[in-house]
Amino acid sequence: MLLSLHLQDFVIVDRADLDFGPGFTVLTGETGAGKSILLDALGLILGARAETGVVREGCKRADLAASFASAPVLESWLSERALSGDPGTVLLRRVIEADGRSRALVNGQPTTVAVLREIGQMLVDVHGQHAAQSLTRPDAQRQLLDDHADLATEIDALGRAYARWQSHQSALDRARAGDREARLEIERLHWQAGELDALKLGHDEWQTLNTEQRRLAHATSLVEGSRAAAEAISGTEESVIDRLRSVHNRLRPLIQIDPRLAAAAELIETATIQLDEAASALDHYADRLDVDPERLMQLDQRIGAIFNASRKFKLSPEAIPDELDRIRQRLHALEASQDIAQLEAQALAARSVFDALAQSVSERRKASAERFAEGVSSTLAELGMTSARLIVAIEPAAPSARGVDAIEFRINQHGSNTARPIAKIASGGELSRIGLAIAVLAAQANPVPTLIFDEADAGVGGAVAEVIGALMHRLGTDRQVLCVTHLPQVAAHAHQHMKVSLDRPAGQGALSRVVRLDPTERVEEVARMLGGVSITATTRRHAREMLGPHAR
Repeated sequence: MLLSLHLQDFVIVDRADLDFGPGFTVLTGETGAGKSILLDALGLILGARAETGVVREGCKRADLAASFASAPVLESWLSERALSGDPGTVLLRRVIEADGRSRALVNGQPTTVAVLREIGQMLVDVHGQHAAQSLTRPDAQRQLLDDHADLATEIDALGRAYARWQSHQSALDRARAGDREARLEIERLHWQAGELDALKLGHDEWQTLNTEQRRLAHATSLVEGSRAAAEAISGTEESVIDRLRSVHNRLRPLIQIDPRLAAAAELIETATIQLDEAASALDHYADRLDVDPERLMQLDQRIGAIFNASRKFKLSPEAIPDELDRIRQRLHALEASQDIAQLEAQALAARSVFDALAQSVSERRKASAERFAEGVSSTLAELGMTSARLIVAIEPAAPSARGVDAIEFRINQHGSNTARPIAKIASGGELSRIGLAIAVLAAQANPVPTLIFDEADAGVGGAVAEVIGALMHRLGTDRQVLCVTHLPQVAAHAHQHMKVSLDRPAGQGALSRVVRLDPTERVEEVARMLGGVSITATTRRHAREMLGPHAR
């Protein structure tokens, strides 16, 4: 339930702080006073799209906030998203800058407009003043029936199934048509894969080939250099090792004189040992190094072939193995897309899933259609259309994301045997009454705690208006109902009455003011609605009679 509404610098409202109670509340006022502005503000708080121009002229931003009584389901929903606030209430806020940017907050925590919208769907159900006109559209009629049948989850699944079926069917149609571009690409990829696969180049082979080729190309120099180095170290009488041994021998007796020479002698001895090991390693390397001209020629040829392929395909040699993998994957995908038998099986399976879901949705619609029509027809009788019956016609249609049903609302009037589309036979007033009957039925089925009717009673008057007021009052016994109305018969049935008026302070533009009316003020307002500019004792007496106990 809506507890309070705060508006600041919104359109023509400088500041408004309103408290709301349970039951049926009406908002009245002269045309242009800003009755619907309050509902527009509430819509923005609940996630409607913000447009430039909603900030009051000359101000930097509009600040809108609403406090609602919460429920266990909503409390749990908020807790899961770390948006909990004071127990039992939820505070929604929307700050809109003059340039159109906006911020959304829930219980003081920054969030997104999408989150506000989700919360709004749990709190408020809005029936706008133009809802009756939409009744003539087939898509609106289908949506109303689906809402009544509680088919949102099933319709969502049906849409996904239809998309999958269409995707598989499109792939099958392209394959059957012999997609020339796909065939040409398959041929090109086969050629590329054959060329690159013939190289048999491993992922790490290129580096290994180059290392081996360099070694074989310089094998003679490597043998000669390593043997010369080994001989210089230990192969002659004047070798490095012999000289070091001679130095070490000269130092040995001197250590007896000064032991501090021992460290240097030890280092020389260590160096001699390491050089001896180095000479052995060089001899071993030279003995094992293979000078193989034939292997070198093979390596040169393979490296040349790889270079040729890399130039042809504009790749580095190292990238050839990865490119071959990519080509094979693409080739596999394209060939699979041309597998008619597999594509037919996939399309058939997807169609079967769609058909099953569409059949289930159709059965649910037919089961709900009769209850829907009876409920609307019963309310129409209360609204003065006693001989009118709504018929919900469901006929086969081409498959779509919404199923296989064509839905049309028809009216049977005056006991006629023929029901005709409401768009062709309903007058403006009748269409309003049909729209209101559907809105009342939808409101009764919707568990949200607050219902809003924005001039849903447009186009009617007299006794019918009296019935509408009684309907709203009845809805307000177990739900909070807010209604913008211009009909005194409707306003008289409200539990609370708020009046919206224009104020023109000196030096400022027009400002919208909202006040809650006490019983005496309600009499004046209903009298104004009855009599217009001139309010007489008669209109006041009539207003008191209409208000009954509310006038006291």
